[in-house]
Amino acid sequence: MSPQTALKWKANDMPDLAGKLAIVTGANSGLGLETTRALAAKGAKVILACRGQAKAETAIAELTAGGIDRSLLEFRACDLSSLASVREFCGGFSRDHGQLDLLINNAGVMALPYRTTEDGFEMQIGTNHLGHFALTGLLLEPLLATAGARVVTVSSMAHRISGMKLDDLQSTRRYQKWVAYGRSKLANLLFTNELQRRLEASAADRQGVIAVAAHPGYSSTNLVFVGAQMTGNSVFERMSALGNRVIAQSAYMGALPTLYAATVADVSGGDYYGPGGPLEMTGYPRKVRAQDRAYDQASARRLWELSAELTGVSYAAL
Repeated sequence: MSPQTALKWKANDMPDLAGKLAIVTGANSGLGLETTRALAAKGAKVILACRGQAKAETAIAELTAGGIDRSLLEFRACDLSSLASVREFCGGFSRDHGQLDLLINNAGVMALPYRTTEDGFEMQIGTNHLGHFALTGLLLEPLLATAGARVVTVSSMAHRISGMKLDDLQSTRRYQKWVAYGRSKLANLLFTNELQRRLEASAADRQGVIAVAAHPGYSSTNLVFVGAQMTGNSVFERMSALGNRVIAQSAYMGALPTLYAATVADVSGGDYYGPGGPLEMTGYPRKVRAQDRAYDQASARRLWELSAELTGVSYAAL
């Protein structure tokens, strides 16, 4: 598909996905819900990997009311801020399934006041990067067993805010919530690119397993409100609501780069997709380029080593 054609690409343009199995983290709302809706509408079985069952079941009820076959939707608990929860999820999945076509690393937190995860990690790097690093590594066996499997990790325009500070990954010296968020999204890209290099250097290359990244531009979701609500910042909350109404594109449009990366035949490992409009804020999906630091191989290798050490997940097959 040409770049010009891709500018008008919609979810309905995805190929038939009957028989495919997907995992979508954070599938109960926003981009994750729209991603789940689109994949299941094309026949994929989707596992909603979410923290809470109540919200996931509400999402499933919404999807089925909209015509999605209930048999294509399954909730499994997965809290990315808890390595124990991630391990339990992956263990259960691997016992039940020998293959996995799509892993959509979508869930995330944004601009929170300083918090730590159950394992003592700063919450944003812990959830957005380390949780997904562990999840992907623990699902590596079913991914590698599936010809053409894809790992799609959702980054953000905010990855341009700052460098990684690999000597202070947990932001213990100085915590700035937006800088920490930006670093977690840069980590998503460094992870994707290093994972792709390792896949290419392994037997997985013969199976066509690839790692790809995407970002939603400026999309109307509830993610932006959480940090403001936690700090009681009503002014920022009102400004965010106004931005969502006036500037942002819909969550459906924001999910398109992820869906394109997950399903279109001309996607290559290491590609990065985002909206095609001005400043990549809105529009139909197209291939984009991250900031130069996202392609730094030395930083990517060091981040990988740190992540493996912190999570205890080794990616032995790679």
